Amino acid sequence: MYVCICKRITDNQIHEAIGRGARKLEDLSRELGVATGCGQCACFAEDLLGDAPAPSGPNRALCEPVHSDA
Repeated sequence: MYVCICKRITDNQIHEAIGRGARKLEDLSRELGVATGCGQCACFAEDLLGDAPAPSGPNRALCEPVHSDA
């Protein structure tokens, strides 16, 4: 289904961009052009981002080096 009529962007294209790492509306705007025309698609595009699963991979907070004062 079309999400952005101005740029002819579909929900499938947005899901693919999310799969490639898009996490914010700005990411979708940069990669696909979402919300760069009239802007009516911005809310729906953000909803699709909110439905995306969290990125997998190492938790960076757990990967930080531990400093010891010993």
